[in-house]
Amino acid sequence: MKKTYLLSLLAISVACACQAQAETFPDPVGPSQSDFGGVGLLQVPTARMAKDGEFSLNYRYNDQYRFYSSSVQLFPWLEATIRYTDVKTRQYSNVASFSGSQSYKDKAFDLKARLWKEGYWLPEVAVGARDLGGTGLFDSEYFVATKAWGPFDFTLGLGFGYLGNSGTVKNPFCEADSSYCYRSDSSGTAGSVSDKDLFRGPAAIFGGIEYQTPWQPLRLKVEYEGNDYQDDFAGRLEQKSKVNVGAIYRITDWADVNVSYERGNTLMAGFTLRTNFNDLHSASVDVPKPAYHPQPQGEFLEQTVVADQLTDLKYNAGLAGPKIQVNGDTMYVSGQQSKYRDTQEGVERANLIMMNALPQNVSKLSVTETRDGMPQVTTETSADSLRQQLEGYPLGKEKELDQKRVEPVSPGHTEQGYFIDADRFSFNLSPVLNQSVGGPESFYLYQVGVMASASYWLTDHLLIDGSVFGNLANNYDKFSYNGAPSDSSLPRVRTHIRDYVENNVYVNNLQANYMHELGNGFYGQVYGGYLETMYGGVGGEVLYRPLDSDWAVGVDANYVKQRDWDNMMQFTSYNAKVGNLTAYWRPSFFDHQVLVKASVGQYLAEDKGATIDVSRQFDSGVIVGAYATKTNVSAEEYGEGDFTKGFYISIPMDLFTATPTRGRAQVNWTPLTRDGGQMLGRKYQLYDITTDRDKNFR
Repeated sequence: MKKTYLLSLLAISVACACQAQAETFPDPVGPSQSDFGGVGLLQVPTARMAKDGEFSLNYRYNDQYRFYSSSVQLFPWLEATIRYTDVKTRQYSNVASFSGSQSYKDKAFDLKARLWKEGYWLPEVAVGARDLGGTGLFDSEYFVATKAWGPFDFTLGLGFGYLGNSGTVKNPFCEADSSYCYRSDSSGTAGSVSDKDLFRGPAAIFGGIEYQTPWQPLRLKVEYEGNDYQDDFAGRLEQKSKVNVGAIYRITDWADVNVSYERGNTLMAGFTLRTNFNDLHSASVDVPKPAYHPQPQGEFLEQTVVADQLTDLKYNAGLAGPKIQVNGDTMYVSGQQSKYRDTQEGVERANLIMMNALPQNVSKLSVTETRDGMPQVTTETSADSLRQQLEGYPLGKEKELDQKRVEPVSPGHTEQGYFIDADRFSFNLSPVLNQSVGGPESFYLYQVGVMASASYWLTDHLLIDGSVFGNLANNYDKFSYNGAPSDSSLPRVRTHIRDYVENNVYVNNLQANYMHELGNGFYGQVYGGYLETMYGGVGGEVLYRPLDSDWAVGVDANYVKQRDWDNMMQFTSYNAKVGNLTAYWRPSFFDHQVLVKASVGQYLAEDKGATIDVSRQFDSGVIVGAYATKTNVSAEEYGEGDFTKGFYISIPMDLFTATPTRGRAQVNWTPLTRDGGQMLGRKYQLYDITTDRDKNFR
């Protein structure tokens, strides 16, 4: 019945294709996702890449497996995929009482890199690896080439490991080194990464065709795979045919559904949801920019006029706590940009507001943006140049605006000065979702709560800040295991986390921060109190960040004690000295869209090592990043996972809010939480506070 259904679908599609004329063939709708996630046919990959910035969520289902995956096109030439595989035929562990009703869950990470783009004669070629490290249930590597011919996309590849299990060809690397003829039979541990088996073991040819039918939403796929399923983790699976066929239908530009018939006996079905991080736009509705209607003014600021300007600076230009001063031939405006991620938008609006009521003797405008009481950058603009821009140049005599960003400029104290006090007290109530994926008791553990936060500026530089978390709902009652990791000798600096979140109400943080701009690109802070959910203590940080520079460097040092999960206003006996020296770099050859953070120092378990964090910022402001920490703790001492690693997505909230905002939400995915290589979770970090000093950050 399954086979008859799919063959009928294919026959109808081919009949439609035969009736359509070639010149009416529409443009293809773009590459589609494979069963494993990542652009491909069904079981096998292709050399194609999705559009830069594309992000997809994929689900596939058959009798043996459920595949949950997420794929992102990090660069036009690099694709990354993370995946959870639910092995329906296996229990979570060999101990039935521990596994309960949970089936086995496997975590995986894939990469594919394009070697060269398709040309008139040459195909597109890529190299990739599936299931890098970990248990390696589906670990495989491949070279693959894809070439288009009209509505057909032809793929031919050479697979190793899982993709090459049938061994239809000899591994070509065996000629150079006999060790490449064999692949390890042992699986790694969850979360570990190893390169010992790359391009080793059996090899096989795979390939296929993807056909864009004349009916644009429908594409058909046929493939020949190199796997024989004789050593599959779900059990030895019968393979009646190496040819798989399938169809994919695009419901809308953000959703596909698919069905396939694989191994000659298995129906696979699923869907893909997608968006593009470069194409997302703000959903907010903004007030229009001030119109240019200059009014004649005298030599001095007029109080009634300035009062209106200050109001406009706060609500139209987004400058909280605005100040207006005149000193000599310069009109100074300052405030904290609280509305626009693109700070240039706020500067342009502030300049318009000033130009409409400019005293006669003013020839230069100076807008200084601050953050947490620390000046960040001053934008200086020639009033005459801006006036010409606003009124229009004669045809053929256009000029660039005379404007530049400089180190923060203070006008000092002047007689002609007016301001609106910044709000010293602020309060915020926000929802919180804590979650854990892939545990033995339940695949998805969650906690929903509310975080109430408040802060008060005692002085221009001293901040008192705190937050209280209230638990609303969770399913942590399913979590029964609460012992120390049996495979690790490290102090439990993070693996007590669920002991903390099981408290219904607790003080998340309560601290004092003194922050100050030190001059010449230096910024500093000292702090003390309950610094995060699990630790309290004292510390300090200094950052050197040259204006609009590709790099910065900072150092922090802290003495902390572990908070008592039974009474979170008290401490346990555990204490640690932690701190890091961190370098930040935005390479110009990536158009300043990539941030590399490299830290060396001592971590909460007092292990010493280094952390690398690499992230990409897309046109919409969405940031996708990954990090890894390796310390002097051996893999055996660390335990399962070998070292700390994770992924995250930071999303600007103005993509969803009704009004512009600089707020962000972050989604983190950590394959495994252990105690090695763990940083202190400080709420205020100077590099994040000083983003306005980087003209490329949005």
